[in-house]
Amino acid sequence: MFNIIWVMIIGLIVGSLARLIMPGRDPGGIIVTMLLGIAGSLVGGLLGRLLGLYGPGERAGFIVSTLGAILLLALYRLVVTHRHTTAGVHR
Repeated sequence: MFNIIWVMIIGLIVGSLARLIMPGRDPGGIIVTMLLGIAGSLVGGLLGRLLGLYGPGERAGFIVSTLGAILLLALYRLVVTHRHTTAGVHR
């Protein structure tokens, strides 16, 4: 139980840090920020293992988790921006 709470706290910190580094208007509140941080940590860990930074079963570090969250936030903004620009082009 404590592990889940710890992951949520770290996810909130990492997601908030990613939003601080990449300011802008994003929909969603604290839950979206927390999910962004948790998913960023998973992405960072996966990329870290692919690059040989982490072994199997090792968790991503704080910096790599933040970089993963920034990557996800950038991809999210790219998809949302693309969706809004193409949504008005109906025939």
